[in-house]
Amino acid sequence: MKHLLITGFDPFGGETINPSWEAVSRLPEVIGNYRLTRLQIPTVFGLAAKTVLAAAAQDAPDVILCVGQAGGRDAVTPERISINMASARIPDNAGNQPVEAPILPGAPDGMFSTVPVYAMAGAITAAGLPGKISNTAGTFVCNDTLFRLLHHYAGTPVRVGFIHVPWLPEQAKEGAPSMELDDIVAALTAAIGVLG
Repeated sequence: MKHLLITGFDPFGGETINPSWEAVSRLPEVIGNYRLTRLQIPTVFGLAAKTVLAAAAQDAPDVILCVGQAGGRDAVTPERISINMASARIPDNAGNQPVEAPILPGAPDGMFSTVPVYAMAGAITAAGLPGKISNTAGTFVCNDTLFRLLHHYAGTPVRVGFIHVPWLPEQAKEGAPSMELDDIVAALTAAIGVLG
């Protein structure tokens, strides 16, 4: 059986919950061909990726899949690309607020996810849930984490991906899109099921 390290973030930006961790923590132990290790990571530039890498050094996963909150999105969105840019609208949970700073100086401007994003988005929609590919992971901690992991594992067999999920209903302001927690869990389960 293969091994998946899947992560969700702690709450940030004044929120008391983060749907990424709420959903990841409720995933089953095994999905398809994968045994899951679940890990909560801090919403802090650099430290989030460092936390993932430390866990991966212990567990030797075949795939690393990070999940993050994207308030305002109306679908579960596998990310196609990460850019070498950190630019924060709000401070992270350690008070860091970089502006137009390279994540890794000298690294490529962008790096593509190494998980099957088309198949994952298709599996989510096939499960009757809103899913689509995203072409921007933003410039906050989610993108920072994805870029650092893709760079670290470039040229290795370890595949790396990122999925953004919407707000939970209790987080969404009036009229803002949201998604029930059970549906987010089901969408992630469907996406994991096509990792191969």
